[in-house]
Amino acid sequence: MSLNPRKPVLIIGGSGVVGSLAAKALRRLQPDLPLTIGGRDLSRAQAVAREVGLADAATVDLSRPDLGQPASRAYSAVVLFVKDDTLNSLRYAQTHGLPYLGISTSLFEVAPEVALYMHQPTRSPILLGSSWLVGTATLPVLQFAREFRALESIAIGAVLDEQDVGGAAAYVDLDRQKAAPNNLILEDGQWRWVGGAAALRTFRDTEGNDLQGQAYSLMDAPSLAAATQAKSIRFDVAIGTTAPRRRGEPFSTEIIFELEGTLHDGTRARVRHELLHPEGQAPVTAVGVAVGVERLLGLAGGAPVAPGLYLPHVLIEPEYLLRRLQEAGTRLRRA
Repeated sequence: MSLNPRKPVLIIGGSGVVGSLAAKALRRLQPDLPLTIGGRDLSRAQAVAREVGLADAATVDLSRPDLGQPASRAYSAVVLFVKDDTLNSLRYAQTHGLPYLGISTSLFEVAPEVALYMHQPTRSPILLGSSWLVGTATLPVLQFAREFRALESIAIGAVLDEQDVGGAAAYVDLDRQKAAPNNLILEDGQWRWVGGAAALRTFRDTEGNDLQGQAYSLMDAPSLAAATQAKSIRFDVAIGTTAPRRRGEPFSTEIIFELEGTLHDGTRARVRHELLHPEGQAPVTAVGVAVGVERLLGLAGGAPVAPGLYLPHVLIEPEYLLRRLQEAGTRLRRA
């Protein structure tokens, strides 16, 4: 596969709250990479393009197989920040042999994307970024797990402020994802779809407050099950008022990691790590997307990625993502 990173990356939804931050994050990591900010409102997209620099804007129509793009336009990758019910964005990437990164598909919705890949498996590298904040809950676990000889259980608790969902498209995503009657967890080596009380879990936030989270079906648990030997894995989200906002400060976002197993010295241990960004989820998501794009294009971490269907942890080194997150203001500590 021959990629030309001098062609712009098409960021569909790049004028939205998270999309615009991702464009800026990508610009910080790759100052010379051209970008095209795509959206329905050309004036908004143009404003973001001017702010980002080395970028232009395009009107994108997801109802059309060509996305409304003239035949003369050429891109190096397609990044999707909205839910594309037509999957024309993925078909467009496959038609042109372009890397593709989408972040809005829930676990129970991946079958159409997987089927498109299986139909044309040699066309494009497809990165399923629909884990929490585009891999920023999954990859740190793999870094923390290195101190264990045998990892038995993984429990992740994400804290999302109700004022920090994002723009209109993000609200639609959240409502759709919460509408699932049951959610998938791994319990004692068996996958279970749980609802009601079994889907609830209480965990402590970074300030010691008890929060009630609910199991949430993104790609995190299946990704970690594939990458580790843990027998119990669950991912829960608590949505409400974060501790800083209760004090009258801006909202934050948090991810709590609790790992249990046997350390290399043979002792059993339960280890807790905390990840926090004082400006909420959007800058964390932006870094996850930016790191994914540069990896797909071979601008960091290795050569351009060959056609295939990938999860973030397969392509991205955990240490690299954590370093980029910390550079963007994310705080990480072992509690």
